[in-house]
Amino acid sequence: MHQGNFDLSLEQITKIEGHAALTLKVKNGTVEKCTFEVPEYKRFYTQAVRGKHITAIPQMVARICGTCSNAHLLCSIRAVEDAMGIKVSKQTYLLRRILNNGLIIRDHALHLYVFVLPDLYGRESLLAFDEAIEEEHELVHDAFAIKEVGNLLAKWSGGRSVHAPFPTIGGFLTLPKNGDQEKLILKLELIRKKVEKIIKIFEKCEFEIKEDILFSALQDNNYDFFGKTIITADNACVPARNYADHLEHVVKPYSQASAYMYEGKTFMVGALSRMNLSKAGLHAHTKHGAESALKLFPSQNIFHNNLAQAIEILHCLDDSIDILSKLEIKDEKPVPYTLKAGMGTGVIEAPRGTLYHRYQIDEKGVVIHGDIIVPTGQNQICIEKSLWDFAQKNLHLEKKQLAHEMEKLIRAYDPCMSCSSHFLKLKIEQL
Repeated sequence: MHQGNFDLSLEQITKIEGHAALTLKVKNGTVEKCTFEVPEYKRFYTQAVRGKHITAIPQMVARICGTCSNAHLLCSIRAVEDAMGIKVSKQTYLLRRILNNGLIIRDHALHLYVFVLPDLYGRESLLAFDEAIEEEHELVHDAFAIKEVGNLLAKWSGGRSVHAPFPTIGGFLTLPKNGDQEKLILKLELIRKKVEKIIKIFEKCEFEIKEDILFSALQDNNYDFFGKTIITADNACVPARNYADHLEHVVKPYSQASAYMYEGKTFMVGALSRMNLSKAGLHAHTKHGAESALKLFPSQNIFHNNLAQAIEILHCLDDSIDILSKLEIKDEKPVPYTLKAGMGTGVIEAPRGTLYHRYQIDEKGVVIHGDIIVPTGQNQICIEKSLWDFAQKNLHLEKKQLAHEMEKLIRAYDPCMSCSSHFLKLKIEQL
């Protein structure tokens, strides 16, 4: 690394969801400060839900995030249903599973193809891939084909790929029509080879940064992202509705994001955690299609979060094919309910990790208090730890290379700070 004092700023790089900043200070070959900052996070949505009726809350909180709107929608609905004591039908459960599968497919494809693949191929962006090179040409078209399938699943089950209008408390306002299932299955089957290809690419990726951290995720026997128990790598099991009781809120004065520790430990949520803890629950076809890649898990390599996401795309394809092949839509109305005071909790696995909604509701159905804990907030301390460790071990790198490697590390976590299009402002000071 260059000697003396210097600043390095990187702005308007669109390779993750949101706007973040990183400040690194080095003195006498030692990292004295490494802060991962989220300057545009505080949006007061937990205050915004206060005084609002529960019927308005799910669509309201879905606007927290554009890319993961349906995750917030489903999580919020589940929290309200928990408070009201609503038990939904099997059909509603399956349609929600299809909707969430569509979200996972689309969101993981966005991250892997648009944000991460350029790092593997030495390109500035996906659009800079060389169409004259067959492999790069195919990958560009694969990206759009896989994202399209995710969108189609969400549109069919929820009415729209983002901010789905059909899901509601107790069921669906509008049900999808029978007759499209076979067409959807065909489209899913046609892209399966493309997904197996991206799994192989990330399986062979040699990027490696290992962290000795705690992994945490919901567990479900069929890996459907709607589990009822939080499990961790140290074999702890916690009822999902009590999840927040085990999280310690940590204030970072330089960041607007709420950071968390899990019972005093640095932890990680997301695809890597899910794969480490629950790969046995993957669809049987997925286990076969990703057999060699699955041997790499459990893994402490943060870059295997990308590989885990690729495997999850395949699982969501296979799971959706199974559901669609058996699902005959029956006409049914949302489950009726009587307003009552209570506390309700919703917990699901969103693309980037465990998402938690909790509402305290009065007898008129008005929210008097709300808590929302998002995956990136839970990963913030872990991201910062990884950056600090990496910087200390790699101060010999030139500024430009150090900055690029730290960007790659941040991208591996797939953080989502807001719906802006900026990525990272990096400032390095050597004193």
